[in-house]
Amino acid sequence: MTQISEKQKPRRGRIFPERTIDYEKLASRKAERTKLGRRCQEIFERIRPELIEKHYNWFIAIEPDTGEYLIDPKFITLTKKIQEQYGNTDVMLTTFRLNETGTCGRI
Repeated sequence: MTQISEKQKPRRGRIFPERTIDYEKLASRKAERTKLGRRCQEIFERIRPELIEKHYNWFIAIEPDTGEYLIDPKFITLTKKIQEQYGNTDVMLTTFRLNETGTCGRI
């Protein structure tokens, strides 16, 4: 017969507690991402009809400030194009897929 121990095991903490981010900062990051996504979605909806005919199911990365975009049939080569064009700058891009929904994968 198994005995239940009254003594609880100590809980472990975070591996890197100095890297913990407070909830306000996380909420502000989420709000920034949502705002960026909305701006890119507007550009995507505007350019999708002309691109979807020739480049169906290709990937597209949109930069919301300038409206510039890069397209490629493969995601990995699109990321390489982004790296070549923007380098290590802090430019935020949003990636879509040129189809009816704009989603890149399945959930």
